[in-house]
Amino acid sequence: MPTDTTAQARAPSALSILIRNPLAGVFVALTVIFAISALISPYFLTGYNMSVIARGLAFVGLVTIAQSSLMILGELDLSLGTIGGLCGVVSGMLMVQAGLPWGVALVLALMLGMALGFVNGFLVTSLGLHSLVLTIGTAGIYGGAILVLTKGVAITGIPQGIQFLGRGDVLGLPVPFLIMLVVLAIALFLTLKTPMGRYMYAIGNNAAAARMLGIRVDRIRLLVFTFAGMLSALAGLLMVARLGTAQPSIGQTWVLAPIAAAVIGGVATTGGIGSPLGAIFGAGIIAIIENIIVLFGVSPYWQGVVSGAIVVLAISFDALSRRYLRRDGA
Repeated sequence: MPTDTTAQARAPSALSILIRNPLAGVFVALTVIFAISALISPYFLTGYNMSVIARGLAFVGLVTIAQSSLMILGELDLSLGTIGGLCGVVSGMLMVQAGLPWGVALVLALMLGMALGFVNGFLVTSLGLHSLVLTIGTAGIYGGAILVLTKGVAITGIPQGIQFLGRGDVLGLPVPFLIMLVVLAIALFLTLKTPMGRYMYAIGNNAAAARMLGIRVDRIRLLVFTFAGMLSALAGLLMVARLGTAQPSIGQTWVLAPIAAAVIGGVATTGGIGSPLGAIFGAGIIAIIENIIVLFGVSPYWQGVVSGAIVVLAISFDALSRRYLRRDGA
């Protein structure tokens, strides 16, 4: 019969529970950071500030969902930000210079995002290159295309009709935030409730074993890269609607933050672990921290330092937690 000491030794510690269930851990962290922020700033819980956080979270959140889906596969796409920026610029040109209705321009720009994502996936699968290396190059191509098309000048004259998608509110919630929630629900359904989602986790855990089981690994990769490109394009389009102009700088900050958010939310950098919901919780943590920096009047130049530090801490914690789990399971 086990003694009390033995039973206590077998009982999981709070740290073990949080590490084994990253979703619980990141939710606790989000709650604590939210509560602390509300205590240290009287302006944090105002309706206006909550709207600012939610609206800002929507844009990076869409790219975070895209990046986390790829990370579950064991892939990374550093060109998602430039895909969003390029599609935003192209949508502006279609609406303003080509005179197309904004609905048609939106659909065409989404199709462009899907095509660019497909190109990334095709190159990764056909050449056998690591996606991190390849998308550094495609990010340069897509970013250069933005400058070629705009000459570094913003495209103005965006129709009023589309601006509701970026600036509007429904039931007190920003429209971009509601769109992000719908996309999140779809992503969760696909990853957790469909065969494709199971295949994604299987590929992320062991691609060779997945092939032996008959899973079409390359086809799944192509589909997820295409899906990620479409979400990035959607983020770029919503940002154009938000700003009322197609700025060539759109998407430049959507590189590190989505990766950090996904890792904070429990998505492993090696693949096969995590969910888009945890990634959005991680994005919420980053959004709150950046908002507090603004409320306290800290120089915006420090936001890059903070974002970089969050990335380093998140990846370090991810590595340490996986090492802990391997040791604990030994």
